[in-house]
Amino acid sequence: MNEPLEHTNQTENDSLEQWFASELGTELLDAQKRAINRLLPSLFGYYLVEIAVNPLMQLSAESLIGNKVVVSSEFKLGLSDSAILCEPTELPFEHNSVDVVLLHHTLDFTDNPHQILREANRILRPGGYIIVLGFNPNSWWGMRNKCCTKVRAPWQRGLFISQRRLGDWMSLLGLTQLRCMTDYYLPPFASKKWRQRFAKVQTFGRRSLPNNGAFTVTLARKDVEGTTPVKKLQFAKKFYTLPVRKPAIREQIRERS
Repeated sequence: MNEPLEHTNQTENDSLEQWFASELGTELLDAQKRAINRLLPSLFGYYLVEIAVNPLMQLSAESLIGNKVVVSSEFKLGLSDSAILCEPTELPFEHNSVDVVLLHHTLDFTDNPHQILREANRILRPGGYIIVLGFNPNSWWGMRNKCCTKVRAPWQRGLFISQRRLGDWMSLLGLTQLRCMTDYYLPPFASKKWRQRFAKVQTFGRRSLPNNGAFTVTLARKDVEGTTPVKKLQFAKKFYTLPVRKPAIREQIRERS
């Protein structure tokens, strides 16, 4: 039995946005949204910037932050009023002005992931948070990406940045990793029937393979070094004996009298 993998009926010219609208892409996206929604409600602030491969996904809907800005490199029908047109390598925001930045596969599908991460760090305020979501090379999907070199699906053109490399990039920028999650342990089969046959792999992966899901979600905080507050000086309490004359007792007073 040779089950064709996900690239069946896919061509090199198909866009990544169209692939995410497919059955397998929608299933993966739903798993990614569940992982992101575990983080967003606990992140507060005034401004959130979302940079995704598809600006129409609305990945930050569960965030409690009121001002959400979606970045799109080109005009698309259905964009929200708060969307702006720009390249993710040159964001039109001031330094230290954004509370949360969400990068959805933005580093996977670009020629300059370092610049995008630097721009996200530049606009992030001290103490702000960044969420980076990308494909995991240590997964079924990563193995498929390495083995298949002829017919490639749109998702296989991603960089598949490892967690260790991403951690090194963040460390150089002063970003502290707080949490890393992964999910979706099914192989990239196009057939839903075959994915159902591997349903036990999903249960086994969540229990025994915590680092080998199809994607990873990394939460990091921007920490900036500052001055160390001077502690209040504390002195040990000392008791001094003053040369006070002892009071005369009653018998001494009678003798004198």
